[in-house]
Amino acid sequence: MALSSQFINLLASILLLLAFAMLSQRRIRSLIRLFMVQGMTLAVSTVVIASTTNQSHLYYSALLTFSLKVVILPWILFRMIRQLNVEWDVETLINIPSTMLVGIAIVIVSFNLALPISHLAGTITRSTIGIAMACVLLSLLMMITRSKAISQVIGFLSMENGLFFAATSTTYGMPMVVELGVALDVLVGVLILGVFFFQIREKFESLDLKHLEKAEEE
Repeated sequence: MALSSQFINLLASILLLLAFAMLSQRRIRSLIRLFMVQGMTLAVSTVVIASTTNQSHLYYSALLTFSLKVVILPWILFRMIRQLNVEWDVETLINIPSTMLVGIAIVIVSFNLALPISHLAGTITRSTIGIAMACVLLSLLMMITRSKAISQVIGFLSMENGLFFAATSTTYGMPMVVELGVALDVLVGVLILGVFFFQIREKFESLDLKHLEKAEEE
C-alpha cells in the first residue's frame, strides 16, 4: 500500500510537471504531444489506484482515458493542425517567464486550499488533491494567456484531465455512466470546435481570437 501510494504521488508530480511544460511550450504540435503524455500518465495512475483499492470500474475508466486522450483526441488535433497549417502559437498575453511565476504562485495557493480537504479525505490518494487542483488552475491559466484557438482547446482538455484526476483522488472516480457521458461530450465538443476553427480560418485567415473581438466591435 505504501509503495503504491508513493508511485501515485510520483505520477501526480509528473502530471504537475507536464502542466508547467504545457505552459512554457510555444509549438502547438508539442502541446498535443504533452497532452498525450498527460493522458497516458492519467491512465497509468488510474490503473494503479484500481489495483491498490480493488475498484474494478477504474480499469474501464483507464481504458476509456487511454482510448480518448492518447489515441482519438490527439489524432483529431494532429489532423486539424495539418489541414489548418498551424504549427506555432507565438503570441501570448504575458511572456513565458512571467507565466511560470504566476504558475508557481497558483501551485502554492492550490496546496493551501487543498490542505483542509486532504485532512477530511479517507482515500490513499488524498495527498494528491493539491496537485490535482493545481493542474486544473494551471490549465485555466494556459487558456487565459494563449491567443490561438487550438491552444485554448488543448488547455480546456488538459483542465478536464485535472478534474478527472481530482475525482479519482477524492472519491476513486465517478460512476461509469457519468464518465461515458463526459467523454462523449468532450469528443463531440472537439469535433464542433474543429468546424468552428475552419470557419474562423476561412473568414479571417487566422486562428487568433482577437479577430473575433474586432468582428464583435464592428
